[in-house]
Amino acid sequence: MGKIQEFEITLNNNKTVYNPGESLSGTLKISIAQPIHCKAIKVNCQGFCGVTSKSNDTDWTEEEQYFSSSVSIADKGTLKDGEHTFSFKFLLPAAAPTSFEGPYGRIIYRVRAFIDTPRFTKDYKIEKPFSMKNTVNLNEIPGIQEPSSYSVTKNFSYMLVKNGTVVLKAKSDMRGYITGQIIKVFAEIENKSDKSTGHVVASLMQKVTYNTKKPTYDVRTVAEVEGPGVKGGQKTEWKEQIIVPSLHLSTLTDGNLIQICYYIQVYLKYPEVSLTLPIYIGSIAVDPTRPSISRPVPPMPAPRNNPTPAPVPAPAPSPAAAAPAESAPPSLPPRTTPKPAPKPRPRSTYASLNVLPPDLYPELPGVANYNGEMPKSPQHESGSQAPVSPNAFSYAPGLSFRQKQSSNGPSAPPFTSSTSPQDRNAMSSSLSLPPNYRSSPYPHEAPPSYEDSCNI
Repeated sequence: MGKIQEFEITLNNNKTVYNPGESLSGTLKISIAQPIHCKAIKVNCQGFCGVTSKSNDTDWTEEEQYFSSSVSIADKGTLKDGEHTFSFKFLLPAAAPTSFEGPYGRIIYRVRAFIDTPRFTKDYKIEKPFSMKNTVNLNEIPGIQEPSSYSVTKNFSYMLVKNGTVVLKAKSDMRGYITGQIIKVFAEIENKSDKSTGHVVASLMQKVTYNTKKPTYDVRTVAEVEGPGVKGGQKTEWKEQIIVPSLHLSTLTDGNLIQICYYIQVYLKYPEVSLTLPIYIGSIAVDPTRPSISRPVPPMPAPRNNPTPAPVPAPAPSPAAAAPAESAPPSLPPRTTPKPAPKPRPRSTYASLNVLPPDLYPELPGVANYNGEMPKSPQHESGSQAPVSPNAFSYAPGLSFRQKQSSNGPSAPPFTSSTSPQDRNAMSSSLSLPPNYRSSPYPHEAPPSYEDSCNI
């Protein structure tokens, strides 16, 4: 190292494993043969995680830093020749994952020391790694004392011919274990075919997920036990035990770059049928005397045909608060079954008359004795047809026809300004009836054209 003869970091008590929340202290020893001009001497404590998509590659694709603390132990000046010792101390964070090293990523904790020299001079640096061991209390996991169970059914076929089914059921005595504990596995195999099954196998599996843009999964077998198969038409119960070796702790939080989980895989070699039982590996064992935390039950969805409560009428808003942007949306009425459309009524060939009560028109004679039926004239009774006025067929304004005197008598005189109210009432009662068109000899000729009617 040139001028530097010794550059070393020593942790107090040679401790290499720490827990979150502890303090880390040590010394930095520097021995030099010649004086060194330096800008500063710094010590840094850092924890971070890096993952990649290539095996055993340190060029990280994704990185996540947990903490980084630095302290300056010497300021700008000249470091004389000889031996120098500097002490340092850091407080580790209360929440930090356990150290891990895999083929696609690492969780690293380290202490680094730097000697910053002036420009055009070589800098010096050194680092010392340490391990972080987190704590996972299995008693804080909901439903940890309950057994983990599952079942699966598989069709048993031989030479593409179905011979029956195989039912595989398995469970563990609980869901959480620590290093050195025994996992009790129970399996039930029911062979509903004529062929014998292959051996039954129970394996403790570790699955590590490296979360990059395209996640990478590393699955390996930690421990494995095997049992005999089942003959056709028989049902067998199988029990076995697995001792938990020293393993990394399960990851309980989401969103980390490295996720570690464990499960028990129970499968038959023939036919290929398998199931998985998820478990947790922690540092504090399950206490049977401690009440287990119940797992949260998801809320049940509301029924679709719930009756909608009647809306409560709101008080009338003030003019200042009646802005359309601040008004609440109106509640929709409850959905009801649509009523069938009414059938159309058959049309009558006779128009019904809306008869008014006679007391509304006491001044009209004959109204009190009117019963809603049209009285018949002598022409209607005799069957003779009265002449029809040509004005009934006129369609242009100002068009008029000469009218003959009918043999039945002169027509009623029109109203004039000199007519008295009594005469008008009598004339209106006689004119209230429609004319009798059956006895009319008109029309004898077609009505004039539009041009002729305009010239008249």
